[in-house]
Amino acid sequence: MKVIVDTDRCELHGECTIAAPDVFEIEDDKEWVTVLDAQPGEDRRKAVEEAAMMCPVAAILIED
Repeated sequence: MKVIVDTDRCELHGECTIAAPDVFEIEDDKEWVTVLDAQPGEDRRKAVEEAAMMCPVAAILIED
């Protein structure tokens, strides 16, 4: 699984950091969420999918 954040869409709502804090982070100097682990293990799939569903601007993409 590969996790991508569409930086043009991201508005820093931060829902993803709640669902998967080990995968997503908000940095003070950025205008979008940072992906800490672009290829998390399958054990993180549920949390990453939840983060993608929670994103109000659909900025999180998951590729298999």
